[in-house]
Amino acid sequence: MSEETKNLVEDQETLKNANVTPEQFDWDSFESGLNAEDRKEKSELEKMYDTSLRELDENQVFKGRVVRITDKEAIVDINFKSEGVISLNEFRYNPNLKVGDEVEVMVAQREDKTGQLQLSHRKARMLKAWDRVNELHETGEIVEGYVKSRTKGGMIVDVFGIEAFLPGSQIDVKPIRDYDQYVGKTMEFKIVKINHEFKNVVVSHKALIEADIEDQKKEIIGQLEKGQVLEGVVKNITSYGVFIDLGGVDGLIHITDLSWSRINHPSEVVQLDQKVNVVILDFDDQKSRIQLGMKQLEPHPWDALDSNIQVGDKIKGKVVVLADYGAFVEVAPGVEGLIHVSEMSWSTHLRSAQDFVKIGDEVECVILTLDKEERKMSLGMKQLTLDPWTDITAKYPVGSKHKGTVRNFTNFGVFVELEAGVDGLIYISDLSWTKKIKHPSEFCSVGDVLDVIVLELDTDARRLSLGHKQLTENPWDKYEVKYAEGTVHTGKVVQLFDKGATVQFEDVEVEGFCPSRFLEKEDGSKIKKGDETEFKVIEFNKEFKRVVVSHTGTFREEDNREETEKQVKSQNQSVEKSTLGDLDELQELKRKMEEGQ
Repeated sequence: MSEETKNLVEDQETLKNANVTPEQFDWDSFESGLNAEDRKEKSELEKMYDTSLRELDENQVFKGRVVRITDKEAIVDINFKSEGVISLNEFRYNPNLKVGDEVEVMVAQREDKTGQLQLSHRKARMLKAWDRVNELHETGEIVEGYVKSRTKGGMIVDVFGIEAFLPGSQIDVKPIRDYDQYVGKTMEFKIVKINHEFKNVVVSHKALIEADIEDQKKEIIGQLEKGQVLEGVVKNITSYGVFIDLGGVDGLIHITDLSWSRINHPSEVVQLDQKVNVVILDFDDQKSRIQLGMKQLEPHPWDALDSNIQVGDKIKGKVVVLADYGAFVEVAPGVEGLIHVSEMSWSTHLRSAQDFVKIGDEVECVILTLDKEERKMSLGMKQLTLDPWTDITAKYPVGSKHKGTVRNFTNFGVFVELEAGVDGLIYISDLSWTKKIKHPSEFCSVGDVLDVIVLELDTDARRLSLGHKQLTENPWDKYEVKYAEGTVHTGKVVQLFDKGATVQFEDVEVEGFCPSRFLEKEDGSKIKKGDETEFKVIEFNKEFKRVVVSHTGTFREEDNREETEKQVKSQNQSVEKSTLGDLDELQELKRKMEEGQ
C-alpha cells in the first residue's frame, strides 16, 4: 500500500472516531498543527508584518537609535522586526558617533541575501539637506559651509552634506590671488542658485560682505568732499592707474596722480593690499566715480627747487622721455627740462634726438630758460662745447681750401658741411667750368666729400660761400685766345635746327652756334648734320661760354655783322640783370635769339 493511500485511510478512521462529518472537520487545524486561537494570533502578526514592510517601502526618513557599533558597521534600531545595518563610511563627517545616538535613516534594501535590513544614513541626510537648502534659498538665510577643496573656477563647499559650488568671483569683494588659503575653513554663505534638474547648488560669501558694506558705503559716499584725505587699500593695479578701496567705495588714482616724477607703471609706486593715504580730487554727481590722488599730498617739486638755480648754470639730469623733437631731462625729482634737438649739436642739419641720447642717459646741460611760475625749463647740450663760429675767420679765411661733406641740395646749389655747425653753399655755377648742370644732383650725391675753396665769409650772418671749380684753372682763359674772333677752326655739325646748327670743335667743352643763313656753302648748298668743315669765329664770350661761328665767313666778308653785334649786346645786358642761378637758362634763351637772326 502506498504512503498516500495509507494516510487517506488514517484520515477516514479519524473522522469515524470523532463522530463528525467531513464537512465539519477542522482541516486548518489539522494542516497547520495550530488550534483556532493560535492561528488567529499568527494571522494578526502576519498582517502587522505586511503593514510594516509596506511602510518601509515608502520614500521617507525614519529616526533610529544606534545600539551597537562594529569595526565596519553601525547597528540601528528603527522599531522594526529586525535591526538595520549602516556602513560607518556614512558617518565619516561624525567621527564621534556612539551607542545611543539618534540618527536619521532611510531604507536602502529591505533584506539582503542574509535577510539583513540595509539602511542608509547618507540618503536620509541628503534628502533632509535638500529640503533645508531649498528652504534657506527661499528665505535668504545664512548657512554655514565647510570649504572642502579647490576646483576649476572656484571652490567646493559642503553644505548639510551637499557639495555646493562657490565661484571664485563670489568669495570676496576684492580679487582673490590665493585660493588655497580658504581650503579647510568653515565660512558663512548665502545660497544664490539651485538647479533642481542637475541637483546643483551655488553659494556666495561675497553677497554677505556686500550686504554688510552697503550701509557703510552709503555713509561714506554721503561724507565725501573734494580735498578730503582718506586711508584706503590698494585693490587692483592696472597700466593706467590704481583702484583704491575706501571701505566699500572704490576710487581711481590715475598714473599721472601717483607721483610727481614720471613712472612707466603704477607698480613702481604701490603694491597690492598696501595701505595708502589719498586725497579726493573730484567725483561725479552720484559719487560713483571718485578720482583720487597721492602726489598732491606732497609739495610740488618746483616749489622745492633750489632758489639759486639760474639761467646759464650747468646742471645734470636723467633722460626720461624721448621724442624726435627733443628729450625731457629730469634734473630733480618731478622737475624736468626740455633739450630741443637744435640745442644738442651745433650742426644745422637737424636730426632726431635719438641720434644723440637715449632714455636713462645721465647728461650734463646748460639752463637756457627758466620760468618757475610756469614751471618750464629749456636746456642745451651744445653750449658745453665751443661755438665753431667763434674763430671762424681764423679757421676758414677767404681763399683757404678744405674738404666738406655734401648734406643737401637746392635748385641753385649744394650745401656742404665743413664741420658740425659750419656749412657753406656752392652755387651751381661754381661747380664746374665746363659742364652745363641743370641740377646739383647731376654733379654729386648726398654724402660725397668735395674739395672746396672759401669764396666769401659773412660772420654776422653766419654764411659761407664756397666754390669747387675755382680749385682748377679756368680752361676758358686759353679758349679765349684760341677761339678769338676771326679765327678759323674745323668743326662738326652735331645738331641741326631750323634756326641754325650746333658745331663741336676739337676741344669737347667748346661748342659753337652757327645761324642757319651762315651754313650756306660756297657752291650754294647747305651744310648737313654730320658734315665736318671749317667755321670762322664771329663772336666769343668767356663769361657765358658762348661761341658764334659762320661757315660763309670763311669764303666771304659778312654784310650783317652790325646786326649780329646789336643782338649780342642786347642779350648780354639782359643777362647782367639776372642772378647767377639763372645763367644757364639765359644762355639757352640767348642762343635761341641768335638762331632767329
